[in-house]
Amino acid sequence: MASPLLLLLLLLPLAISSLLLPFAAAARVFSVADYGAAGDGARYDTGAIQAAVDACAAAGGGRVLLPAPGDYLTATVHLRSRVVLDVAPGARLLGGTRQADYPPESRRWYVVLAENTTGAGVTGGGEINGQGGAFVVIPNPQKNIMVSWNATGDCEGDECRPRLVGFIDSKDVTIHDITLNQPAYWWCDNTMIHNVSIYGDFDTPNNDGIDIEDSNNTAITHCHIDTGDDAICPKSTTGPVYNLTATNCWIRTKSCAIKFGSASFFDFKKLVFDNITIVDSHRGLGMQIRDGGNVSDVVFSNIKMSTRYYHPLWWGRAEPIYITTCPRHPDSKEGTISDIQFINISSVSENGVFLAGSKHGLLRNLKFKNVYLTYKRWTNYSGGLYDYRPGCQKMVKHRTGGMMLEHISGLEIDNVRMRWSRGSLKGWDVDPLLFQPSTVDKLSFHDWQSLAVSR
Repeated sequence: MASPLLLLLLLLPLAISSLLLPFAAAARVFSVADYGAAGDGARYDTGAIQAAVDACAAAGGGRVLLPAPGDYLTATVHLRSRVVLDVAPGARLLGGTRQADYPPESRRWYVVLAENTTGAGVTGGGEINGQGGAFVVIPNPQKNIMVSWNATGDCEGDECRPRLVGFIDSKDVTIHDITLNQPAYWWCDNTMIHNVSIYGDFDTPNNDGIDIEDSNNTAITHCHIDTGDDAICPKSTTGPVYNLTATNCWIRTKSCAIKFGSASFFDFKKLVFDNITIVDSHRGLGMQIRDGGNVSDVVFSNIKMSTRYYHPLWWGRAEPIYITTCPRHPDSKEGTISDIQFINISSVSENGVFLAGSKHGLLRNLKFKNVYLTYKRWTNYSGGLYDYRPGCQKMVKHRTGGMMLEHISGLEIDNVRMRWSRGSLKGWDVDPLLFQPSTVDKLSFHDWQSLAVSR
């Protein structure tokens, strides 16, 4: 599934000190009002905004200011090197809702687009708004039906619509102190993303928070993400994803809060997720490895979450932790997942942990340390299903387990507590552990406990 802020910054070295570099160098200020922007939300201000960006770039860089108050309606704005778009508090940049507002190629459909830039960024404390409501064809509380601009033939389905902010083949990018609201569809990738608030329609699919695609050396800190689809989503379509750190974030989603894949043709390595709160999400921590890429050296630590059922049109079955690898198609390669740690994790969930490798794609060396899992039911959606989508076995009827294990070689359990809430498990056919011995080996249990408790 896809997302709001696609920073396609491929294979970039990044130092943490780059967080403030674009802004420290941005002394010159070019106000779009000086170039004729109306800021009334009715007339297009594209020409004025682009003129200010180009003048700023010609002067060697600086800030392009969208002053407040003002609603600045625009077609695609093309950022340049060393130009920082500064949306002031109380100002909004509104994405156009016509296909003619965007470049011919669907991969370049962004409200703000930077290609082959150095030191570009977005900041200011204001808002970039994709007017996502204009792209809903049929509102549906289960899952909205979205417009599809597929006449070009180079995209299809409800992913065929514009996105918010994109950085492609760029470096030294910072997105800092900005609100991204109602994206029609957007991705985010690479560099430093700090103190960003993302709000997407909770009923809209392919409305991800931050997608880190084919990018290395990415830091995400202090972000608030409340959206319908996956919130933080590393993908490897044309290259690997290495050295991603996400810390101090708050997430709510109708899909998966942190999800690897499902685009997974290349490897994921050295990723850290720490001090994250996940609220009322369909899944908590997930890996959907479907295309032959391998995952290794990943740490999830200091995470608190609650996961619940939503309509099965959305992928997920309320799993707090969902780690899977299997072939997307019968002839697809099977990737492996290895050396994954879950440390200081607590959850309240309507379903159990799901750990499922495949015959030629084992899960290896998983470690759970100081993990506290509470199981209770509070929605009316039916349980008893495991969700392998996309591909694989799809939806499978199954007993509910505190942990369901298959095709694993190496699992260490150290101080893991399962708590089953009495009175809320009516109709559940449950077991603390479910696995087929022929597919699981090298298990180590130390200080593991499963108890029924009062509600």
